[in-house]
Amino acid sequence: MHFRDFAPRTALVSSLLAIPQLASAFYLPGVAPTTYKEGDKVPLYVNSIKPVDRSQDPRLHAVVSYDYYHPAFQFCQPEGGPQYVSESLGSILFGDRIMTSPFELIMGKNETCKPLCKVKYTEKSVQFVKSRIEQGYSLEWLVDGLPAGQEVLDQLTGTTFYNPRFLLGQDDKDDNILFNNHYEIAIEYHEVNKDPNQRRVVGVVVQPSSKEYGGEADCANHPPIVLSGGEQHVAFSYSVIWRKSDTAWATRWDKYLHVFDPKIHWFWLIDTAIIVVILVLTVMSILVRALKKDIARYNRLDQIDLDDFGGTSVVEDGVQEDSGWKLVHGDVFRTPSRPLLLSILAGNGVQLFCMTGCTILFALLGFLSPSNRGSLGTIMILMYTVLGFVGGYVSARTYKAWQGESWKLNIALTPTLVPGIVFSSFFLLNLFLWTKQSSGAVPFTTMLVIVAIWFIISIPLSFGGSWVGFRSPQFQPPVRTNQIPRQIPPVSTYLKPVPSVLIVGLLPFGAIFVELFFIMNSIWFSRIYYMFGFLFLCYGLMIVVCAAVTILMVYFLLCAENYNWQWRSFLAAGMSGGYIFLNCLLYLVTKVRASGLAGIVLYMGYSAIISFLFFILTGSIGYFASWWFVRKIYSSIKID
Repeated sequence: MHFRDFAPRTALVSSLLAIPQLASAFYLPGVAPTTYKEGDKVPLYVNSIKPVDRSQDPRLHAVVSYDYYHPAFQFCQPEGGPQYVSESLGSILFGDRIMTSPFELIMGKNETCKPLCKVKYTEKSVQFVKSRIEQGYSLEWLVDGLPAGQEVLDQLTGTTFYNPRFLLGQDDKDDNILFNNHYEIAIEYHEVNKDPNQRRVVGVVVQPSSKEYGGEADCANHPPIVLSGGEQHVAFSYSVIWRKSDTAWATRWDKYLHVFDPKIHWFWLIDTAIIVVILVLTVMSILVRALKKDIARYNRLDQIDLDDFGGTSVVEDGVQEDSGWKLVHGDVFRTPSRPLLLSILAGNGVQLFCMTGCTILFALLGFLSPSNRGSLGTIMILMYTVLGFVGGYVSARTYKAWQGESWKLNIALTPTLVPGIVFSSFFLLNLFLWTKQSSGAVPFTTMLVIVAIWFIISIPLSFGGSWVGFRSPQFQPPVRTNQIPRQIPPVSTYLKPVPSVLIVGLLPFGAIFVELFFIMNSIWFSRIYYMFGFLFLCYGLMIVVCAAVTILMVYFLLCAENYNWQWRSFLAAGMSGGYIFLNCLLYLVTKVRASGLAGIVLYMGYSAIISFLFFILTGSIGYFASWWFVRKIYSSIKID
């Protein structure tokens, strides 16, 4: 058996991704409930062992996860050995490693202290398991697609919900490490139309405990298993209780989908919306009034015979002193430096932008149900692959607009540069997981599938988009470009590259800051994230803020007679990705306590990939918003 490892694979796919009413999940069309009758066998599957927070210390103590049947855990295996259950591509990338188990669940049949097996743990295995318990590792079982979790009370709201995982062990009041070896499994079922032969599983709760059996497993009171330094014998057992429930199958996930700190979501969303409205109104007020005034003055000036003023018109001087954006009309559409790289990043940014928007929309409509494991990752990969045509088209049109000559290089690099950087980084991080024998390391065959999708579907679609883009009509700027570049005068401090980039990038990040915190909790603490209503609104607010502040910066830049707006707009808006990386560093310090170099490298690596992709996404928003703005204002004035 090959043991693979998990570093939160969710971190890849996301980058990037909640009102409860808007986010109530529907089930993906075609997914039908499984109906059992009394006496039918109900399979119980086991998944990866992952770290979560502990009650004694809410921080995350590790980022590496393991197969359930990792040799050191020595869990009981089914006859003939465990078998892997087929999974979707997204499920594998998310770190799921679902396998069969020795547990026998018979619909309607209660079990009491049923023995599983007896295991002799070596001193090395005891130390390994003890360390994993101290780091807060937890188990995940699946019954009819539902996680077998623990019932938890939310202290803030006073509501109870089902945590989809339960702990491997715990500390006692004397700080001894206890190993859970007995499991009380309570399964809730619903009878369809009160027919006892049509039962559906609607809830699974596990209460683990530690029992030091002297002989055969029984339900008597036993002292707990305290993991010491030497060899130990452990007997595993379980009990099963079937409970009839009024919960309908369609609403069985409601107990698992819990909103943490809902008031924070609402307050931050309302505050952000107010800030966005004020910001947009401010930008519109400044730009509409100033531009309307400038355009009217410029067009009025063109109707005046300047020869009557001897070429030194007071009106002309007044216009030049009042505003300088018209003075750079002969340079504003000058080809920027490195147009090839800019066009490639812009094309990939639009591809990411469309992929993220479509994925959130699918989730908002209920097509990404938590019962469909891995659907989020799968749809993101498929959407990014199909949207390769859009990325190639946008990159080609952008490069052609800036009179680029290396069109073959543009076609080749658009679908390979950014995905190549991400895939290479992903592969290197995967090597760390392989060396740690962790379950989240993506199998080599899955890597080949990703490469095949990339080369067989994504790259040809990108080539097709580039071909259409280069055959499209050439962009005609509304003003002519001078042969000799205009000298750029010194600008104010806030318009210099570093200050302007830092200021502009901070505002879009602020629009998603709180939602990003909950997404990161979901990624690293293995929580179910389903608040796509909030996420949809935050994504829209982020787009508006990103476009508005970048346009405002470009306007002030042009008024300062600096026509190098292309890269500045991309980098300024993209700086939001830099702030996300800084936020990840803060999260590492405050919420994560990963021991060892491997854990820190994995965390930083996945955080860097997310930040890089977000940099490209927001950078493209700022760039194309500025492109539209510059075209609009220079199309509105008369140039002799």
